[in-house]
Amino acid sequence: MSREDFAARRPEIIGERTRRKYAVLVPMLETPEGTSLLFEVRSAGLRRQPGEICFPGGRLEPGEAPEACAVRETAEELLIDPGQIQVLGPGDILYSPFNSIIYPYIGLIKDYAGTMCREEVASVLTVPLRFFTEHSPEVYTGTVVRQLPENFPYDRIPGGATYPWSTGVHETLFYQYGSHVIWGITALIVRSAAELIRQYGLAES
Repeated sequence: MSREDFAARRPEIIGERTRRKYAVLVPMLETPEGTSLLFEVRSAGLRRQPGEICFPGGRLEPGEAPEACAVRETAEELLIDPGQIQVLGPGDILYSPFNSIIYPYIGLIKDYAGTMCREEVASVLTVPLRFFTEHSPEVYTGTVVRQLPENFPYDRIPGGATYPWSTGVHETLFYQYGSHVIWGITALIVRSAAELIRQYGLAES
């Protein structure tokens, strides 16, 4: 490779290669209430986060591009043809402090008939897009705590065991839509995606 290749390269995030990578679709569809976002309620039988509200998506397979993963997982979970999905573009990447990176994509679903894979999805939920543009989420800010191993070599750093480590913060968001609670990572993606949809005029109505 050359200097020209280097100048044109896409920068990676340091530590990106060791993180778990996921992709999700933020699906829009037309409902009697206007343009709405489609969510899944996760099956109670799932090992991780049963009963929670999320977007369709999942972990990238080896060599799989994030957009292809978002489309594949959405088609599998909603039992639709990939051709019913029109990806409009990428959302903002979520770099989680919990060792994961999530690649959201904003798209449209056409001719959806309410189907779903019951092993993974208990039900689906549509929320009018205007709900998220008219209502701000509740925001709770917590501290990300650094926990070092017992054999950490304090003797090799200035200050030793009293070194003044920086602390991080992490926002946890909540949207309350009727009896439904959309929170956590899904709510972070919602807030970002709703702003992108507004900013770029992606909604049909």
